[in-house]
Amino acid sequence: MIQDPLFYLFAIPAVLITGISKGGFGGGLGLLAVPMMAFVISPVQAAAIMLPILCFMDIFGVLRFRLYASWHHLSILLPSALAGIVIGTFSFHYLNDAQIKLMIGVIALAFVANYLRGKQQVPTGNPLWRGGFWGMIGGFTSFGVHAGGAPLNIYLLPLKLEKSVFVGTTVIFFTTVNYTKLIPYFWLGQFTEDNLLTALVLAPLVPLGVYMGSYLHHRMDDRWFYRSCYLLLSLAGCKLMFDGLNALL
Repeated sequence: MIQDPLFYLFAIPAVLITGISKGGFGGGLGLLAVPMMAFVISPVQAAAIMLPILCFMDIFGVLRFRLYASWHHLSILLPSALAGIVIGTFSFHYLNDAQIKLMIGVIALAFVANYLRGKQQVPTGNPLWRGGFWGMIGGFTSFGVHAGGAPLNIYLLPLKLEKSVFVGTTVIFFTTVNYTKLIPYFWLGQFTEDNLLTALVLAPLVPLGVYMGSYLHHRMDDRWFYRSCYLLLSLAGCKLMFDGLNALL
């Protein structure tokens, strides 16, 4: 397993923030984990380490929020998300580390920009096409770097769903997507002994992070949690985009 202390300096807060986010804030900031770990290891390896951890987290989220999910929106999002996973699987070997870092950086900054837009208008037009498009993008980005929260939130946030309904919908979405991703990750050889052992070492942080998120769900002002996380995400996104562009050029 990974023994570099510097890795755990980034990985431990990354897992805790992801657990807090999944435990009561919708899970979108799971995007933060891979960029933080990618400071020390390959983003491909970071994604492989995080997937079993995310699947473990999803169990807690489903138990708490499954009754609140909007199945109407999930029926639009999930079929296209599965198509996005298939596209991600067969394009996996065509992307190198520099391209993946650039992609993560762009997605992270786009996610932050969407947050900074502030109040959004309820979208008009055909929800089937909007949900289908963002669901497919969510499945594709989730497959590669667990960044499905960005496109999913672009679709869901303007709908102004009640907080628990929003969390429940994202929980079911990510649970379905993450457990589906286990199949291609095994097929592509991502679950090496080192990656699985590292994930096992980090796994005890999962209940702590999810419990903290559940506790804070009704007690903490969302704005302060999200502002601090978005600041970290902005810094990580800028660094990864710079590294990706530098390597490509």
